[in-house]
Amino acid sequence: MTSWNPAALTDFTTIEPAVALTPLDGRYRGAVAGLVNHLSEPALNRARLHVEVEWFIHLCESSAVPGARALTADESALLRAIPRDFDAAGIAEHAEIEKVTVHDVKAVEYYIKRRIEGTSLEPLSELVHFACTSEDINNLSYALMVKGAVEQVWLPAATALVSDIAELAGASAAVPMLSRTHGQTATPTTLGKELGVLAHRLNRQLARVGKQEYLGKINGATGTFGAHTAAVPDTDWIEVSRTFVEGLGLTWNPLTTQIESHDWQAELYADAARFGRILHNLATDVWTYISLGYFAQAAVKGAIGSSAMPHKINPIRFENAEANLEISAALFDTLGSTLVTSRLQRDLTDSTSQRNIGVAFGHSLLAIDNVRRGLKALSVNEAALAADLDSSWEVLAEPIQSAMRAAAVAGVPGMENPYERLKDLTRGHTIDAQAIRTFVDGLELPAETKDRLAALTPGTYVGLAEQLVERYLTV
Repeated sequence: MTSWNPAALTDFTTIEPAVALTPLDGRYRGAVAGLVNHLSEPALNRARLHVEVEWFIHLCESSAVPGARALTADESALLRAIPRDFDAAGIAEHAEIEKVTVHDVKAVEYYIKRRIEGTSLEPLSELVHFACTSEDINNLSYALMVKGAVEQVWLPAATALVSDIAELAGASAAVPMLSRTHGQTATPTTLGKELGVLAHRLNRQLARVGKQEYLGKINGATGTFGAHTAAVPDTDWIEVSRTFVEGLGLTWNPLTTQIESHDWQAELYADAARFGRILHNLATDVWTYISLGYFAQAAVKGAIGSSAMPHKINPIRFENAEANLEISAALFDTLGSTLVTSRLQRDLTDSTSQRNIGVAFGHSLLAIDNVRRGLKALSVNEAALAADLDSSWEVLAEPIQSAMRAAAVAGVPGMENPYERLKDLTRGHTIDAQAIRTFVDGLELPAETKDRLAALTPGTYVGLAEQLVERYLTV
């Protein structure tokens, strides 16, 4: 037997295009590719270019710096073309500049200055990064990136998923199903009502995410506008800052240290993690319903469920979702707890942490994709649901003892100890329809009540489940 010796094997680091280290950029790339335009390293540098360019333009438009004249339309267009045209060549060029500066934001500044060199804007080139610390650019860039990723990629995918769940809930709102509280036979419900509960919970989290504020600041090295007022003391820098941040479509944060405090990020990630945990609950419940035979899974031509057992169709979409939701929740939790703390006026723990925002959303998005694909392959097995109910007549002990309690309150004789009598009848015994009907026949209940109970079956004992779905489930 040959021993395993990686050093003697092909060196994957030399292969072009580069071999992905993480599954999000390899195996699962297709499911998460939409995030690349928002949360990748090139997306970060493009956002930085955008913020730097817009700050340059804003300084000119607001006459904040003496000598900063109004720009022509062509000059503004030239500046705005810099982030717009940031492509593969631009990414490589920025990387080359950063090799020299060993500072990514400074490399962005030099990248812009290269593009205005020799133009009518060159005399104004020191407006690039004027009075800014790197965090002025970074916090605004991350706010724009996360806002774009959530609003344009994650939220539409999550909303579509909840719509899928709600659609399935509506279609199965009247399909009776045996409940299993504590894993034990319990009061029947409907399949649609249980799915509706999960859709309703998920929808609440989406509403929270949809109202999220994205904060930003531009106030210098320690949040005091020190450099601004030292250079140009007569400008209302607070107003210049506010109008700039709000002009980017963000909420202005007036009181910060060197960094924007990131509290809004912690709020957002807590909501995204909670959405994921509820979705995890759905994935495990649906997995269980599949194992009980309540759902049938469509066979995909050519697909293999088990390498050893040909008959199997495994619920892999829901299992994949579970794992990815656990990873994303862990990352969201870490981001939320790390980002709200910065030593004194600044440390760099947020810098490397924020580079993993895309990873957290990537695993969440991958899970959403898997659940959607898993749901599309399901069909309700009403026969299995009905058979389960028909073998569980003991669940009617609850409505019978409740009717006896009501009758006792109304003064009907012979209704003593209803709970205890039904407990003796049903607990630990095999109960069928005849046993239930014999018990009901022996009660001195009003005829209308007795007829209602005699007509009740496990499949019809679902209360207002269908109406609850119809009335309260919205997406």
